[in-house]
Amino acid sequence: MERKEFLKRGFSALGLAAIIPVISCSNDTVDPTETATETGSTSGSTSGSTSGSCTITASETEGPFPTKSPSSLVSNDITSDRQGTKLTVKITIQNKNNSCEGLEGALVDIWHCDAAGNYSEYGGSGMQSTNYTSVHFLRGRQTTDANGLVTFTSIYPGWYSGRAVHIHVHVYNASGKSLLVTQIAFPEEISKVVFAQGVYASHGQADTTNARDNVFGDGVSTEMSTVTGSASAGYELTHAIVVSA
Repeated sequence: MERKEFLKRGFSALGLAAIIPVISCSNDTVDPTETATETGSTSGSTSGSTSGSCTITASETEGPFPTKSPSSLVSNDITSDRQGTKLTVKITIQNKNNSCEGLEGALVDIWHCDAAGNYSEYGGSGMQSTNYTSVHFLRGRQTTDANGLVTFTSIYPGWYSGRAVHIHVHVYNASGKSLLVTQIAFPEEISKVVFAQGVYASHGQADTTNARDNVFGDGVSTEMSTVTGSASAGYELTHAIVVSA
């Protein structure tokens, strides 16, 4: 089955539990003790809920390419050997239950595709023909500082058919309990500039807008990032994710 068709049909036939891998514990890192309760399909988001001045960030599916062992990928620079426009990712985790103050000590995992639309840790099947099962590029974990901030160095994500440009994020508390699985959306005007140059050019422009995306189609009010910079100098993404902790 092609990836685009898989995404159109959603995960109803599989269930999220079928694709979330078992993650082992280690002595110096914390792995999730609970997985997200999200079992919906990629046909839409779970809308953010509002409490006081905070709006919980919308939850999304983790699949179909979640990180298999996030505790082994603690790193600021997740670029590996991938070529592309430099992207600095700054994510602030805020706690709805504490007046949206930054949440210190949260574990933040991110992952996204490369310039050609491929994910590491997967491949060799109809979902992704290129086999990258033995590598781990563009995946990483960080722990939030006193302000709730984590920073990653990466490249601007590419795209694949049926999906708008995005980054996956899974947030846990310090004990490893899952707080939120979500995705970060990108301003389309900047993506168009990026995809017209460099290693992105041969892949062309994204075939799916945020409005027509099967995840973001119901709105990106809590998932849209702010991206500044240039294709020549690189970009900086800033985004706040609100969880209930």
